Amino acid sequence: MIKKVSLGLLVLALSTSCVSKKIYNDLESKYADSKKENRSLADENTDLMKAKNQLDLDRNALTADLSKSKTELDKLKADHAAAQNKLKVLQDSYDALEKNSGNALQTNMKKNRDLLEQLDEKGRALAIEQERLSKSAQRLQELEDLIAAKEANMKKLKETLSNALNSFEGKGLTVEQKNGKVYVSMENKLLFNSGSWSVGSEGKMAVVELGKVLGDNPEISVLIEGHTDDDTYSASGPIANNWDLSTKRATAIVAILSENTRINKQNLTAAGRGEFSPLASNETAEGKAKNRRIEIILTPRLDEIAEMLNDIN
Repeated sequence: MIKKVSLGLLVLALSTSCVSKKIYNDLESKYADSKKENRSLADENTDLMKAKNQLDLDRNALTADLSKSKTELDKLKADHAAAQNKLKVLQDSYDALEKNSGNALQTNMKKNRDLLEQLDEKGRALAIEQERLSKSAQRLQELEDLIAAKEANMKKLKETLSNALNSFEGKGLTVEQKNGKVYVSMENKLLFNSGSWSVGSEGKMAVVELGKVLGDNPEISVLIEGHTDDDTYSASGPIANNWDLSTKRATAIVAILSENTRINKQNLTAAGRGEFSPLASNETAEGKAKNRRIEIILTPRLDEIAEMLNDIN
């Protein structure tokens, strides 16, 4: 609210002082950028909280399973102690019955053997359960460490990309981290002319810089998504519709990244989404501009986490 009032006063002062329209437009642009950054930070915070809550749920489920196993272990220990008590009673009886008849002695000896076998069986079960619990606790700790390491790596990747692409931010390029992934968004004004899928010189420079960072992170999967506004594609040529155009634009980015020999091409995926995943309303020119973009989604490999979850379960 303070920003709005301050901006209003500044605009009034500027207008009464015959300030040029360029300065006014610059101030308007900075104000819009501030609002956009505020929304982006709020969205990122919400997504991080969701991811944290999901991790808490997973950890609580594993903790509950561990608690259940400990309860079963306590029961086995109790059964073991009870069996030992019975064995002592029977051993006392055995001593007293040594003077009795041979039949009675044989009967008690059989009971003793049966109890000893039960005791051995329970002891083996107890040892197996103790080993299982120890391995589960170790795997749980390894899983938490791995998740934390991947989150730290993605945060570092986001910072590296922000530094590498800093000169392009404010020209339709943004870098953000959410849902455990890093998103690099490039508006078409940086990359393509209207209706074209040929990348311009400045846009190619941005993609090349991105490729340098990806070359240093071969374990990252890269999804390149093309997006358009909802205006019907009307130019002549090999393009059928917006979906087709968005796909060709995505593959154009893949082609530039593929020129970097350090990037594993098996990690690259191109996809076209047409107008079906907008960021803003297509009712305004500003909204349409936001929707015409390339989204580059960087995801860490989750194979290790999936394997560890299978081992714990």
